[in-house]
Amino acid sequence: SVKRVLNLLDELADKQPDKYKTCWTEFGRVLKEGIVEDASNRERIAKLLRFASTQGDAAEQSVSLSDYVGRMKEGQEAIYYLTAENVGAAARSPHLEVFRKKDIEVLYFTDAIDEWVAQSLTEFDGKKLVNAAKGDLDLGDLSKEEKKQQKEAKGQYQKFMKDFEEKMSATLKEVRVTTRLAESPCCLVADEGDLGANLERILKMTNQKVPDSKRILEINPDHPIIQKLNGIFEADSTNPKLADWYGVLVDQALLAEGSPIPEPAAYVSKVNKFLAEVLGG
Repeated sequence: SVKRVLNLLDELADKQPDKYKTCWTEFGRVLKEGIVEDASNRERIAKLLRFASTQGDAAEQSVSLSDYVGRMKEGQEAIYYLTAENVGAAARSPHLEVFRKKDIEVLYFTDAIDEWVAQSLTEFDGKKLVNAAKGDLDLGDLSKEEKKQQKEAKGQYQKFMKDFEEKMSATLKEVRVTTRLAESPCCLVADEGDLGANLERILKMTNQKVPDSKRILEINPDHPIIQKLNGIFEADSTNPKLADWYGVLVDQALLAEGSPIPEPAAYVSKVNKFLAEVLGG
């Protein structure tokens, strides 16, 4: 029966895509459960999956994994995806900045089941599925000049990043120079083996126990905020305001990815204090 149904869906998706679109709208999440629960048919079901993506930023789930592979850039080795609460949150994520800059498509995994789909479906058509917000991102296309600049930035900000880590040790596992950002000053990423922010939110909503894990903060060495903050640190590493500035950056990174901040009132107090200082000259 399963084979007959899959054959029917294959034929529908291939020859009557409009009808399959209606079918996907109604039963897509059920098919995604098949990726997790039916390992013997995982490859066949994977061809039937549909997602929204950065290709047009439409909320409609219409992009197949085959469509994605067919549009991959020359030399691109992985299928990139981003998990988020909804398409709007995913589209605004700072984790997409470098992908937009390099015109690399990213799939939006926005259904709750997608978190488990990503754990079960690790590759498709010989291409690994890679979370754009986890691990040390390597798009494999840095020029010699870009690699040189990245190495110089790591050396220039080494002491600053160490101070950032020490002052925010309760929250952060590591601070490092990013390859993800083009416009934002910083972003938070999960280590390769840790839970992503979206999965943590889902588990907490269902009152499940979530293991404690610290995040990695990636800083953009080309952003004026990071450059000026590094200058303040170099001028006076004992400046008592540094910890507050670091805390504000971490909270802003949480807000940018759609996560709640631990102490909203404390964040507002710090921002108001900095605004008063700026406005007061």
